[in-house]
This record gives sequence, structure tokens and C-alpha cells, in this order.
Amino acid sequence: VSAASDAFRLSSRAAPPDPPLSPPHQSPATQKSTMVYIAQCQTTLGTFELELFVDEMPITASNFIDLANNGFYDGLTFHRVIPNFMAQFGCPYSKDPTSRRAGTGGPDGNTSYTNLGDGSTVNRDRGGNIPDELTAEISNEPGTVSMANTGQPNSGGSQFFINVVHNSFLDWFDDSTPSKHPVFGKVRSEADLKLIQDIVSVPSRSDRPITPVVMEKITIVEE
Repeated sequence: VSAASDAFRLSSRAAPPDPPLSPPHQSPATQKSTMVYIAQCQTTLGTFELELFVDEMPITASNFIDLANNGFYDGLTFHRVIPNFMAQFGCPYSKDPTSRRAGTGGPDGNTSYTNLGDGSTVNRDRGGNIPDELTAEISNEPGTVSMANTGQPNSGGSQFFINVVHNSFLDWFDDSTPSKHPVFGKVRSEADLKLIQDIVSVPSRSDRPITPVVMEKITIVEE
């Protein structure tokens, strides 16, 4: 799922019906921390929650948490929605839902944030991109949150997408396509997934909602 051009050519690939949402993600007991990070995502169509996999994907999840805590995502719109595929979000240019640049932006360059897994500092490059984190083999199942990128190494920034079907061909460890999109979170309930399905089903033109779906606020809570 391209963050720079929105020209991902597999976007219309249909998928067979998926089984019900799997149980909440659990880390191995030897790695699970006592802190669980939840993103409460308030949109104009309703609120859904995401569990962020800080244990397995600390670089990517911590980037999302840092941006959310700084209000980066508030007021942006879902700039790309495709039924039976995914909903994409997180481009700063999408604050203007008519912008032709929506889908091409990211965080400010040469910024940094704290890796919540080990306390180290992670630096974004001059384009605002973070290092690829191709470590945990978590598949792009329904309800999972995955990092968008341009297809080039280390090209993910602020954009992500939420799968509504099992898009295994997007897994970084699936060699059937060049796509490498690491999963770093998942919706918490069937109701959350239903809301994402509603978002991808809104009337659209060229995959962009005709009536913008706005992310009013993302709040990070710790449990």
C-alpha cells in the first residue's frame, strides 16, 4: 500500500470471506510487558479502538504513539478506502480532503521519538521516515493495522492502513509479491472491525470518500 503515490496495483484484489476476528493479540509470556497501549480513535462515523503491539513492534508502534500524542492525526481524513481490502489514513495533506497531495505526506523530517520497548531514541530521516521493522511475523489479517510505505526500504512515516480481509500477500514475510507491510496493531473487538468495514464501504470516487471521514482525535491510553 503505497504511502507516496497511492498507486498500489493490487488494491482491487478480492479476497474470500474471512473467519470471525481472532482473539485479542497476546505476546509470548516471556516478552509481554505489564503495559498495554490502546488507541481510542474518534471519527465522524464513530469510535474504534486499536491495541498497539509495543512488545513485538516497538519501533513502529512507538512512532504511531508519539504522533498520536502530539496531535498529528487529529483532523486528518481517510484518504483511501477500498471495500474488501483496507482503509488508509495518516497523511497530513488529507486534512484538506480535496488535496491532490493526500497520500503523499508524512511526519516532519529529522525528528525523533522514544522507543517504548527499550527507552532508546529513534530518529526519523530527513523525509520523516522510520526504520523498517521486519521482525515479528504477524499476518495482515482482518482488523490488523499495518504500516504503509512507498515500496522502498525505510519509507514508512505516519501513514497506515487497517485490513478488512486477510491480505496475506502484503506480509513482509510473504514472497508472492514485493510488498512488505509490517503489522503493528489490531482492532480490539468485532464492533471495531464492523466500523472499519463501514468506513471502507462509504461512497467514494477514485478510492477517496465523497463525504470525508474525519479522524477527530486519537487518544492513547495505557492499561
